[in-house]
Amino acid sequence: MARVLVVDDEPGLRTAMTRGLTAEGMEVVARGDGDSALEAALTGTFDAIVLDIILPGLSGYRVLEQLRAAGVDTPVLLVSAKDGEWDQADGLDLGADGYLVKPFAFVVLVAQLKALLRRRDAALGRVGQRVRLGSLVVDPVARAVSFDGEPVELSPREFALLHALASRPDTVVAKDELLRIVWGDEGAASRNVVEVYVGYLRRKLDAVGAGQVLRTVRGFGYLVSSS
Repeated sequence: MARVLVVDDEPGLRTAMTRGLTAEGMEVVARGDGDSALEAALTGTFDAIVLDIILPGLSGYRVLEQLRAAGVDTPVLLVSAKDGEWDQADGLDLGADGYLVKPFAFVVLVAQLKALLRRRDAALGRVGQRVRLGSLVVDPVARAVSFDGEPVELSPREFALLHALASRPDTVVAKDELLRIVWGDEGAASRNVVEVYVGYLRRKLDAVGAGQVLRTVRGFGYLVSSS
């Protein structure tokens, strides 16, 4: 499931895009201003960003500029009522991966997003990008984890479990879903195995002072908190 950040200050359009992309099987997080959008985008936990240019607070241009300066390379699709060639060139020069002029057909938005996601998957080999949640950094390319600059030594399974949770911050992930993501099949291991590995992971995070990052939500599953 692709995780998409939708940023637009028009409540009606923001709601419509959220509903439409959710119906397309995407997990959507919506923001209505530039400052909160930048805060969310800097976590690096999104597969793509739909970013309006005219926003309260930071403009879409400034959000994109700061995102790229911070080394976050999440694909960004700029959307704007500005249809001038210079506007599009400015956005692309700042690091945008696409530009869509309002008003646009929803099917065109979906097609452009899917194209960005395909290119992203090909470039990353479907591994994923670095996730930053406060002092916690999870790097799927290097298979490395650190907290406050202190390395956290994890087994491959523990790493996969943490990455699955950190890629969806502040979202409860059920045991059955973790079985599918980390073990590849709900039938490949028991739900108790998830509990065991969460225990392993929690002890190693505790050892570097990061125990508060991983939480259990009784009856539902687990989450990694960005706060």
